[in-house]
Amino acid sequence: MIAEIILVLVVLVAIGYLIIKKYNPALSLIIGGLVLLLGAWALGHPLYDAGKGTGFGLFDVFMVFKDTILDQLQAAGLVIMVLFGYSAYMNVIGANQVAVNYMVKPLRHIKHKALIVPAVFLLGNVMSLVIPSASSLAIILMSILYPVLVGMGLSSLTAAGVIACTATIMPTPLGADNVIAAKTLNYDLIEYVGNNAKIAIPSLLIMALAHYLWQKWCDRHEEGTVIADQAEHEAEAVRDTTGIPGYYAFLPLLPLILILVIGIAAMFVKGLTMDIVVLTFISFFIAVIIETIRHRSFKKIQGSVVEMFTGMGRGFSQVVILVCGGSLFTTGVQKLGLIDALTHSVEGSTGAGLTVALIFALATCLFGFLSGGGLAMFYAVIALVPGIAAAAGVNGILIALPMQMIANLARGISPVAAVIMIVAASIKVEPTKVLKRTSVPSIVGIISVLVLSVLLLPY
Repeated sequence: MIAEIILVLVVLVAIGYLIIKKYNPALSLIIGGLVLLLGAWALGHPLYDAGKGTGFGLFDVFMVFKDTILDQLQAAGLVIMVLFGYSAYMNVIGANQVAVNYMVKPLRHIKHKALIVPAVFLLGNVMSLVIPSASSLAIILMSILYPVLVGMGLSSLTAAGVIACTATIMPTPLGADNVIAAKTLNYDLIEYVGNNAKIAIPSLLIMALAHYLWQKWCDRHEEGTVIADQAEHEAEAVRDTTGIPGYYAFLPLLPLILILVIGIAAMFVKGLTMDIVVLTFISFFIAVIIETIRHRSFKKIQGSVVEMFTGMGRGFSQVVILVCGGSLFTTGVQKLGLIDALTHSVEGSTGAGLTVALIFALATCLFGFLSGGGLAMFYAVIALVPGIAAAAGVNGILIALPMQMIANLARGISPVAAVIMIVAASIKVEPTKVLKRTSVPSIVGIISVLVLSVLLLPY
């Protein structure tokens, strides 16, 4: 077992190094997983039961890879791809932008400057339901919202710091991480998101207060503020919404609306079930019909319709293949026998569940700090959680949910996070200046998540 442990540690360090150095996380995990599987074969660990593989160990390594991709597509992978495709279609028809514009409007009516910072933070997290990518949302908000905030009297760094923190832990059944965690832990998606909300909503409110206090303190103690040239924030990445009907704002939220409607209806209609893929496709074709009526020609809009399927491809290449890489790495560790050894070591140990949950959470935080985000690690180890949780005698959600949330919050404490660098470049300051504004609220959020998870999640 010593050789197996050394192999896993070496591969784990190598993967961490590659990701920190900005190599593709999915490719790094896939290569690491293949190396572990090759090591398992070389050390005499069977990859398949007798009669179930290809008959040759080297070929079995790649058969495991194939099976991993198929398993993920049959589980959460298709859901993620369809959601990516729908979001891409909403973007190309301008519906996402219309929704963001409507969400920004209420800020102009806030008369008390003190309320602007927490309001922007909370509103930005709501916007992440429409635009889940932290970097994309930051680009849009720096173009649309940043000039508004500066014009309302906020310092440049305060506005930038709040915008850089907007996409954090908003609970939604449309989130890829929620979909994967629910499937892996064998939870109903709505039930899992409900548990997520119990932790996320109080934590977001606490973070909003922390933002208000911290940004106020920073403004008071820093000499002057940075005021960037607003001309730099012309919306190159944000399309003009002139001519796009206002009711398009509801289209990005249509799958979520249908999920809620069907979920409520299922309480009263026996046998009615909810399927996210089905409801998203229904939403997609409703949007296509609306677009066709608006343009009075299906031929004219068919090019944008295809963006749905192009987006599905991006969902596979950006998220699903990352999950496959994580699952392949996990399978490699399992085939080496280390998962069984780990589960036996925590089985029946007093307090082992909380200890394991804390270790996973802190490891995710450290990884997120070093790499700019912890989701790669979350996707890599989520498959391990059910077995480890069962051995430790705790509910898997106690390990998975804090790790998932911290993976998202870690962007706010990382100097190499893409969203930090994008916002800093937009106002022409060093990333460390923006990081100073985001780090304390993010750390408060991480502590809040850990404490509330221990208090509120099922054991």
